[in-house]
Amino acid sequence: MNYTAIMKQDGNFWIGWIEEIPGVNCQEETKEELIETLKITLAEAIEFNRQDAFVFAGSNYVEEPILL
Repeated sequence: MNYTAIMKQDGNFWIGWIEEIPGVNCQEETKEELIETLKITLAEAIEFNRQDAFVFAGSNYVEEPILL
């Protein structure tokens, strides 16, 4: 799956957001560090969302891939 990083330099730092996932944003000293941190934060957010979905669904749920 592909996601879009929106990044900009702000003074001595780079700040960035993942366009498709609210709340995934980071700040680093270099663009390369920012990209790596965004990847890690995005993976964590997806895993947290997955865990929440299983908790809320309880038992007897069905998983179905959805393609856009």
